Amino acid sequence: MRVEEIVRRVRDRSDRLASGLPVAQPPIGSDFSLSGVVPVPDTWKPASVLVPLVDRAEGVTVLLTQRTADMPSHAGQIAFPGGRREPGEDAIATALRETEEEVGIPRHFIDVVGTIDLYRTGTGFEITPVVGIVTPGFTIRAQAREVADVFEVPLDHFLDEVNHQIGSREYQGRQRRYYAMPYGDRYIWGATAGMLKNLYFILTAKEAAAA
Repeated sequence: MRVEEIVRRVRDRSDRLASGLPVAQPPIGSDFSLSGVVPVPDTWKPASVLVPLVDRAEGVTVLLTQRTADMPSHAGQIAFPGGRREPGEDAIATALRETEEEVGIPRHFIDVVGTIDLYRTGTGFEITPVVGIVTPGFTIRAQAREVADVFEVPLDHFLDEVNHQIGSREYQGRQRRYYAMPYGDRYIWGATAGMLKNLYFILTAKEAAAA
């Protein structure tokens, strides 16, 4: 998919969400979407992630991180750069700050396209995904305490529904179902796969013909 088409579709979705206009509902809105009726948090902690789409000559890729094995939460899991929102920040500022802190990509390499549908996690975070087009030429400087690895996956991998799986495991005494999108030996699942499923929906949905 060409960058221009990605930008057009994401920007249209972002603008409609911001304006309160009706939009088709995404496949998954939270960690609870596939698991039936389960207890959910009473309050949500705001957070943001950057969905970094790298404009490579050979095709657009998605940049992801693998968390270190000794992190207190989500150890070893694959994630977008991001984190909790600080006082005075908006969603975009958080995503850009966290990306520079975690992987060392300065903000001038990132063209923010817009924010897409919120995603709520089982740990009580309400995540705003911020889609950005990343210009090559950056140097990765991973934050050693949090990030074990930084890698890229072709966007086309996530746009092929053959690569979308639903897994299941027991969590806090309940069976939990979740999306997974493995890539080689990288097991991409949970909230990251859920947000990628929503991005797939945005980028592949059939559009109404112009009148």
